[in-house]
Amino acid sequence: MTAQRRILVTGASGQDGSYLIERLVAEGSEIHAVTREPGASSDGTTRHICDLGDPAQISRLIADVEPEVVFNLAGISSVAFSWQKPIETVQVSGLAVVALLEACHALQERTGHAVRVVQASSSEIFGAAEHSPQVESTPIRPLSPYGAAKALAHNSVGVYRARDLFCSSAILYNHESPRRPDTFVTRKITQGAARIAAGLDRTLSLGNLDARRDWGWAPDYVDAMVRMSRADQPGDFVIATGETHAVRDFVAAAFLRAGIADWQSRVDIDPRFLRPADVHEMRGDPSKARDTLGWSPTRTFSDVVNAMVDYDLALLDS
Repeated sequence: MTAQRRILVTGASGQDGSYLIERLVAEGSEIHAVTREPGASSDGTTRHICDLGDPAQISRLIADVEPEVVFNLAGISSVAFSWQKPIETVQVSGLAVVALLEACHALQERTGHAVRVVQASSSEIFGAAEHSPQVESTPIRPLSPYGAAKALAHNSVGVYRARDLFCSSAILYNHESPRRPDTFVTRKITQGAARIAAGLDRTLSLGNLDARRDWGWAPDYVDAMVRMSRADQPGDFVIATGETHAVRDFVAAAFLRAGIADWQSRVDIDPRFLRPADVHEMRGDPSKARDTLGWSPTRTFSDVVNAMVDYDLALLDS
């Protein structure tokens, strides 16, 4: 399937949304970007204000825009925040997805034109997985409000797929870039390493260094979602690298890139950053995405870390 003409992107201002919109605009698509804040568009998109906690607003938006494809990238993006605001997390990352799917199905029924939906799911739906790596059929066992909300959305995609809506779930594992906000531990690490290397800070405070994650490059994961939207058949796809590294590995690589070999003396463990429940290891098997979509990662773990540190060092220089 070729590039579509009218595409709606929620979460347009986030890391993945920004990369996705840049690509789709370059392809000549008509892009409608959903935001929560007013403002003029400077990226070739039409902006729409929508509170995703309001199902009526979602329904009106879909009915008015009449998109051919919807990428739902919006939602609470922090596991830590979900423990502070569990109800809001379920509303925005779970119930809002049900409302969006229902609106897309209603649009399809009303117009007779197919609507395609790609939902940004998360490896957190697997939670306490008994086996590694995880695949699309791994039992869903979330350990956080974030994971539970994403699980609701993920299962709802399956429900609407059975109602003949072309909807796919991208089970995204951790993916990073210089556009990652500093509320995420990876960007906190690369910014911290850069600031310490520049003599602006002496130490960096972190939480659990032993958690192991499957880290990839954000533009690669956006490419996977585009491929899903243009596939012959909808489905669930694990998007991952198949490799894991501990948080301490990320720290060591980031500090080394910044020119600091002895990172241990620069990092403090702060109990405030420890989560009530944390998955020890998450590793995905992207075989289905490779075989069905022709997708594979283009950057290694070191490539990702180095790109982020280099960006943060350049920011300080400027």
